Amino acid sequence: METSTYDAILQKHPQDPSSIIQVLLDIQNELYYLPKEALEYVSHALKVPMSKTYHLATFYKAFSLRPKGKYPIAVCTGTACHVQGSVKILEQVQRELNIKEGETTPDKKFSVESVRCLGCCGLAPVVTVGKNLHGKVPLSKVPRILKQY
Repeated sequence: METSTYDAILQKHPQDPSSIIQVLLDIQNELYYLPKEALEYVSHALKVPMSKTYHLATFYKAFSLRPKGKYPIAVCTGTACHVQGSVKILEQVQRELNIKEGETTPDKKFSVESVRCLGCCGLAPVVTVGKNLHGKVPLSKVPRILKQY
């Protein structure tokens, strides 16, 4: 990403250290991750020590230092979902996309991870794709869910 894009994002916010989280969120939304050069640029522009910028970027789950897909997929593997076969669903998603957990497809469309709980155990097994939640997902429905995106 060019620095002009970082500048455009920075201009949307007050130019003081209190804006850093929102600026990082905007960059994350644009790129689906926070590259090192973005952290350095924002740190310098907002006069925030790089150590603090890095701490924020690694502390919050919303941020990623590795590229994520436009549609991050989270398969719940908490107790209720596990009992309902979520591990097999995770394996099916990985087969369909030809990537492993923690990886991103070459076209940067999807990334896959397992999570311990999505807070909707009554809908087990649960998969999220982007901001969309899919509940009571049978193994046979995985290809259809992915094709929606």
